[in-house]
Amino acid sequence: MLSKTKSYALYGLNGIEVVVEVDISTGDMPRFDIGGLPDAAVKESKERVRSAIKNSGFDYPNKIITVNLAPADIKKEGAHLDLPIAVAILKCTEPSLIRDVVDTVFLGELSLEGTIRPIHGVLPIVLSAKKAGVRRVVLPYENAKEAALVNGITILGVSSLKEVVGFLKGEEITPYPFTEYAPLRLREDYDNDLKYVKGQFAAKRAIEVAVSGGHNVLMVGSPGSGKTMIAKCIPSIIPDMTFEEAIESTAIHSVAGILDSKDGVVYKRPFVTPHHTATNVSLIGGGSAIKPGLISLAHNGVLYLDEMPEYSRSTLESLRQPLEDGVVTVSRAKGSVKYPADFMLVASMNPCPCGNYGSETQECKCSDSAIRKYRSKISGPLLDRIDIQIQVDGVNYDDLVKDGEEEPSVAVRKRVNKARAIQRERFIDDGILTNSQMSEKHLAKYCVLSKDCEELLRKSFISLGLSARASRILKVARTIADLDYSENIEKKHLLEAIGYRSFDFEKE
Repeated sequence: MLSKTKSYALYGLNGIEVVVEVDISTGDMPRFDIGGLPDAAVKESKERVRSAIKNSGFDYPNKIITVNLAPADIKKEGAHLDLPIAVAILKCTEPSLIRDVVDTVFLGELSLEGTIRPIHGVLPIVLSAKKAGVRRVVLPYENAKEAALVNGITILGVSSLKEVVGFLKGEEITPYPFTEYAPLRLREDYDNDLKYVKGQFAAKRAIEVAVSGGHNVLMVGSPGSGKTMIAKCIPSIIPDMTFEEAIESTAIHSVAGILDSKDGVVYKRPFVTPHHTATNVSLIGGGSAIKPGLISLAHNGVLYLDEMPEYSRSTLESLRQPLEDGVVTVSRAKGSVKYPADFMLVASMNPCPCGNYGSETQECKCSDSAIRKYRSKISGPLLDRIDIQIQVDGVNYDDLVKDGEEEPSVAVRKRVNKARAIQRERFIDDGILTNSQMSEKHLAKYCVLSKDCEELLRKSFISLGLSARASRILKVARTIADLDYSENIEKKHLLEAIGYRSFDFEKE
C-alpha cells in the first residue's frame, strides 16, 4: 500500500517542498528503509516513529516499510520529518483516517511517547509554503505563535500524535489566530541610558547621528573613557523594527535555533557582542548545517566589537564584503547559502596597546612600532567602510561629580525617530530605509551640493587623502541635515560629517 504526505526541508532561509512517500509491503523480514538523501537525524526517525506510533495506541506494521523523500537529490536535515513520516505510515494502516492531506504540510519531531516537540526554522518554512499555495500547516503547538506571523495560511498547533490522528479522522482543530505584530515599546528606564553618561557630548552626538542614519561607527579612546558604556546605550535610542524587519530577523533566529518560543517573534533590534576570540565561522556562518553566523543574527540591529584590534585580522577582514553588500554568502562543501547581514557596526578601541597615547594625564609607554602594529590590525579598506570615527576623550573630575542628569535616551530617541521617519518617506519608492544604504544613484538624487559645499568636499578629499568611498561623507551629512530638518545639505552639515572622517589614525 502506498501513501503520501507533504513536508518541507530548509535550505538557508528557503523552504523546499518534500513529498514523503511510504510504501508498505509484505516480506520475510520486517525492515524500515529511508531514501532521498536523509541525514543522521532523519535516518534515526524510524526508531522515534515506531515507538511514537506504538505508545500512542496505534498498530505499527511489522512489514517492509520503504520511505522516499522526494526530490531525492536534495539533502534532508532535521527531525521535523518525523511527523509526516508517521502520518504517511498511519494512512496506510488506519482505514479510519478519512481526511485528505494533499493541501496540508506536516512538521514536527516525535518523542518516544508520541508527543510532538518544537523544531527550528518554522517561519521561513511557512513563508515558503504560503508562496507555494499551501492552505494549512500542522506543526508543534510551541511553534504556532511564530508561524502565525504569516497571514493567509491556516496554522494548526498540535501537541501529540493522537491529536494529529484525531484531525485525520475528521475532528477539527482550532486554528491558531493570526499574530498581529506590534513592536515591543522600548522602556523609558534602561540600565544603560545616556543620562548616566557624564560629559562626552561629542561622542554622544556621534552615536545619535550614527543611529539616525544606520552608519557604522568607531570610537577611539583611552581605557575608562566610556566607550563601552556609550555603545551599550544604543539599544535605548534605536528605533523599533518594522513588521518586515521583524519577519526577517525572526526567520534568521528561527533557523539558528535561538528564537524564544514564548515570544514567537524578535521584537527588539538585536545587539550582538561577540568575544574577541570568535572565529570566522562563528561570525560569518557555516558549520555542518551552514547555519547563520553572528553578523546575520545582528541583521537589522547592531554588531558591537569591543577592543576591535584584539580580533584576528582575518576575522575583521571577513566583515568587508557584508558591510558593503548587506548580505553574506556562506559556501561550504555541502553547498552555498546566502544570509542577510545588514547590520550597524559599532566598534571601540584604544589608541595604542597601553591605551595612553594622546592622554593629557597618563604617559604612553608604547614604541612607535608597537603602535603601528596595533593599529595595522584594522586595514585601510575596512576603515573606509566605517562612516564615523570619533575620538572619545577622558572625562574630568568636575563632569563626573556635577549634580543633575545628562540628556536622557528618551529625548535622543525622539530625534532619531523623526530622522528615520524622514528617511522612510524619502526612500519610499527606492527599496531602502536609511541613508547608510544609499547607492551612487541615490546620492546623485538626494545629496545635491551647492558650489561652496562641493569646493569644501574637494579640498577635504585632497587634504585627508580620502578614498573613493569618501561618498560616505555625503551619507553622514545627509543624516545630519535630517536631524536638523533641513531639505538641503548645508556647509555646517558637511563640516560635521568631514570631522567624523578626519581622525588621525596614524601616530604622528
